[in-house]
Amino acid sequence: MKKLFLIFALVGFSLMLNAQSKATKGNLFIIGGGNRSDELMKQMLNTAELKPSDYIVVLPMASEVPDVGFGTLSAQLQKLDPRVIKNFNFAEHDVNDKKWTDSLSSAKLIYILGGDQSRFMNVVLNTPVYTAIHKAYQNGATIAGTSAGAAVMSKYMITGKQLLDTVYKETFNKLWDKNIEFLPGMGLLENTIIDQHFLKRNRYNRLISALAAHPDLVCVGIDESTAIIVHGNKATVAGESQVVRLANPKELKKTDKGLMKFKQSEFGIFTAGDVIKIKP
Repeated sequence: MKKLFLIFALVGFSLMLNAQSKATKGNLFIIGGGNRSDELMKQMLNTAELKPSDYIVVLPMASEVPDVGFGTLSAQLQKLDPRVIKNFNFAEHDVNDKKWTDSLSSAKLIYILGGDQSRFMNVVLNTPVYTAIHKAYQNGATIAGTSAGAAVMSKYMITGKQLLDTVYKETFNKLWDKNIEFLPGMGLLENTIIDQHFLKRNRYNRLISALAAHPDLVCVGIDESTAIIVHGNKATVAGESQVVRLANPKELKKTDKGLMKFKQSEFGIFTAGDVIKIKP
């Protein structure tokens, strides 16, 4: 009997530790691109809850002009909080450099610049850099990103390409089955797909295509100058514009010509201060 009690106690303790581990996860601050107001950046810094000894790491690998991107961001942040900001461009540095990856995993705010999400993942995927970002997140860091840096948050990352049309159209001109291309992203959100520049670039067709491809996931479109602050299964909207949420399509089908259709789905439009449910 004592042995049985001990087993149950150990199982309970293990579950408690696991729950505590999940509870200590950090935050995601996901910006839809465009202008980053000082007010939005203040919210990001407040979300990170930086202590005096904490530092910020910028990952510029998505950008065509990484040094310019870093310079612009760091100048804005240092007006608001003059602390150490490190520029870790792993596109030009060994991804196996333990000194750099250890420093990355200990950062309390990691910011991923915009540009091309595939370019970023080509550098990071299956490397110690990927692991270090996840370690930082599990240890309570805030992982932020804008534009391409927003797209990489998802496990199923939208690349922007159509599989059934070789001509790039950022809005997608048809709702075809199996038309949207995904590549592996960071997987900080395993069950939510992020799209960016959403209202500015009219990306409804693209997000609907993502929902049809993964109907069990939540799809979120974030407009420019706008962000969602993710903690657990909730996302709080911040910034100047709106966020669109799609989920749970009913009676999803395709025609003989490959056109998708469904009867209805959850559709919501949200503004600053609203809290929306996502799937982490």
